Amino acid sequence: MYKQLVAPEYGGIDMFVGTVRQWTGEIETTKIEYSAYHPMAEKQLEKIAAPIEKQGGRVVVAHRTGELGLTDIAVFVGVAAPHRAEAFKWCQYVIDTLKHEVPIWKKEYDTDKIRWGN
Repeated sequence: MYKQLVAPEYGGIDMFVGTVRQWTGEIETTKIEYSAYHPMAEKQLEKIAAPIEKQGGRVVVAHRTGELGLTDIAVFVGVAAPHRAEAFKWCQYVIDTLKHEVPIWKKEYDTDKIRWGN
């Protein structure tokens, strides 16, 4: 995915990799299952990327679905921009907006129950 971000016009590339963590506060997670409504998720991701691409940036996003174990990669966000400050800002915007607006659902399995998260 990194190679999709490399181009002569970009001086900064910022990447975020989200993994499955073991602890959320005092709750111990054993695995996570992600599901999504793919057509709508893809449209939302395009909508999130559009203003960045309009300003000359490039966005690459991959979010896994299915069952993931501890330390597995759940999401990758990469942003290329002419300058590093834009890359940092845009990458944070993409991951924060993705978490709130893209229809991806998380079922967390912990040591004593199953919880639905957002």
